Amino acid sequence: MTVSFLIAVAVLIGIVLFLFQQVRRPNRGRSPWPKRIRIVLVGLLLLMAGLVFWGFFIEPNRLIVRHETIQIAEWPGQFNNLRIAALSDIHAGGEFIDQQKLRTIVERTNALQPELIAIMGDFIAGDGRRHPLRMTPEEFGPILKELRATLGVYAVLGNHDWWYDGRHVRRALEQNGIKVLDDEWVKVETRGTSLYLVGLADLWTRPQRILTTIDQVPRDGPIIALTHNPDIFPRLPNHVPLLLAGHTHGAQVRLPFIGYVVEPSRMSGERYARGHVYENGRHLFVTTGIGTSIVPVRFGVTPEIVLLTVKSQ
Repeated sequence: MTVSFLIAVAVLIGIVLFLFQQVRRPNRGRSPWPKRIRIVLVGLLLLMAGLVFWGFFIEPNRLIVRHETIQIAEWPGQFNNLRIAALSDIHAGGEFIDQQKLRTIVERTNALQPELIAIMGDFIAGDGRRHPLRMTPEEFGPILKELRATLGVYAVLGNHDWWYDGRHVRRALEQNGIKVLDDEWVKVETRGTSLYLVGLADLWTRPQRILTTIDQVPRDGPIIALTHNPDIFPRLPNHVPLLLAGHTHGAQVRLPFIGYVVEPSRMSGERYARGHVYENGRHLFVTTGIGTSIVPVRFGVTPEIVLLTVKSQ
């Protein structure tokens, strides 16, 4: 936890205790505020303290499974009800993401019995230079090796992975059975036919070769694209019906009646913040991910594993 946050919490608690003492003290002299106002102030500060505690200590440490269904026009009947477990932004070694938490993520994902697992980047917390690296790829790779899906486990890398060392992260993942796609595609044969997975490079840290990569994919089966940053969605060719992404963390903080505290994307604002988006005949799904970045806080955006069922219309 950051030092500045701990100082802020200590100051807040001090103020609450002071006001609480003011409310309870005998009315021996004039008080700067009437008693009712003091009670209201104490109540508000207690509420604020509770919300801060929830956002910094409780919600970031939770993990839910979210079930989503996407119906795609002309989706082949052979792949009807395809079950994909979508994970992203694990940030291994970050706040609340220790080795035991990674094992919990693996266990809950496997319990869903997905046919395919897609991980949309940012395995790393820290970059080993400006920020300390608290879990190396050699530590989290063997834990993620236990992920199980009948059609395999596939991944793309995110900006944090490349800020650290993308080749190092890729090597550790592939040594543990996770196929990394960086402007690459793979043919998955199942149910007597073929499905193609395309991994598109991270928008912030890598050259973009979206059309060049997708043009290499045969047209004899449906295509699902994976990427880290959803801002590439408008550039996706029309014959790619589904893009899976992460990166945004759902902005990490979403307040009731106010919405997002910060815009999750510098390019698209809140447009691709989370969930299912349908535009121009194509589908995008953005998972809010599991870890945190910059500030270890989540409020109204619970860490999630998504089980996505893809159906034909």
